[in-house]
Amino acid sequence: MSPRSDSATPPALKARSADAAAGLKNLHQLIQLRWIAVIGQIFTIEVAHYSLNLALPLREMLMVVGCLAAFNVVSFLRWRTGRGVRNVELFLALLVDVAVLTVQLYLSGGASNPFVFLYLLQITLGAALLRSAYVWGMVLIAALCVVLLTRYALPLPLAPDFSRGLASPYVLGLLVCFMLNAGLVVIFIHRIGRNLRQRDTRLAAIRQRAAEEEHIVRMGLLASGAAHELGTPLSTLAVILGDWRRDPALARDAALQEEIAEMQAQVQRCKTIVSGILLSAGEARGEASAQTTVCQFLDTLARDWRATRSVDTFAYDNRFGEDSPMVADATLEQMVFNVLDNARDASPHWVGLEAERDAGSDALRIIVSDRGTGFAPAMLQQFGKPYQSSKGRPGGGLGLFLAMNVARTLGGSVQARNRDDGGAVVTITLPLASVAMREI
Repeated sequence: MSPRSDSATPPALKARSADAAAGLKNLHQLIQLRWIAVIGQIFTIEVAHYSLNLALPLREMLMVVGCLAAFNVVSFLRWRTGRGVRNVELFLALLVDVAVLTVQLYLSGGASNPFVFLYLLQITLGAALLRSAYVWGMVLIAALCVVLLTRYALPLPLAPDFSRGLASPYVLGLLVCFMLNAGLVVIFIHRIGRNLRQRDTRLAAIRQRAAEEEHIVRMGLLASGAAHELGTPLSTLAVILGDWRRDPALARDAALQEEIAEMQAQVQRCKTIVSGILLSAGEARGEASAQTTVCQFLDTLARDWRATRSVDTFAYDNRFGEDSPMVADATLEQMVFNVLDNARDASPHWVGLEAERDAGSDALRIIVSDRGTGFAPAMLQQFGKPYQSSKGRPGGGLGLFLAMNVARTLGGSVQARNRDDGGAVVTITLPLASVAMREI
């Protein structure tokens, strides 16, 4: 069996992966924003030069726009690699945008240019994307650029004439700058906020997964202790009962022999239960994996469960189709047994087990159903979490929790729903690749 590598990934690495994925999405947002800036700068330069007849260093300003476009192409190629983006990379990318804006303002009037307020857009993006230290660095650099532009800049024949209203090119430039700032902030801050919320959701799921895995480790330790404590008395009882059964004085009492045989069976069942607890908690007791086929595994599982459990009707339907080889161990069997036992507890008179092949995803689907009261809505929302049970006894709710973790380790899933006509359905989906017998 080949568990998926994701299940063995440390939570710290998963958290860093979530941060890197969010950084990659945010880099894509900056690339889109930069293309808008390239188009907007070309349009603004053309309007100012040809419509407003302002004397601008056209060639130099277009060269700066070309450099910005080239940098954006490089950023796009970096984004296509799919590697995680760190905070410092986003900080440097925003500094390039600040540098380009500063050069363009230097060539077009410096601080007297109405588009000088576009620095606020860069600072706002930095506040949404970067850590506090980087954001304050952005603020200081932008402020320094504005101070320098008040002293050093090529003149721009554009007077701040507010008395003419929108007829004044300066006032019109202020309005356009405001609309750009407001529109881009609303659009991109909303997108960036969505990316960050998705990252936080992933981090919350990772923390929950880490807590569950830690819980399983604790259960494994407790199960090991219980096995050591119970192993000796169970073995002693098995030896004593074997001696009684072979004792000539007791062999003549047929009724007593039947009772001894029943006690031996119950002791053996206790030992099997202890082994199942250890297997569910992640510790095997030396049972080797077996080469079998999917249909044979399912048929044996159904027969063994029916032989050791009391239920009025057990409806078993194997619709898997063409058989295929697989490697099975007691962990898989115990996982399905846990789900079947829960179904029997909820519906002692009827339990159903169906097996089929999902051709689309090439997976084995095991469906366990019952005709009990079904899951409460609150339990469905918390499905798969430990100690979520309607049985009302201490330690309840671990069966489905352990089954879900075993399935997740194999790259599968466990889902639950209520039947329309009453009862519940639990579906276990396991990719055949995770249980298939590898060819040598």
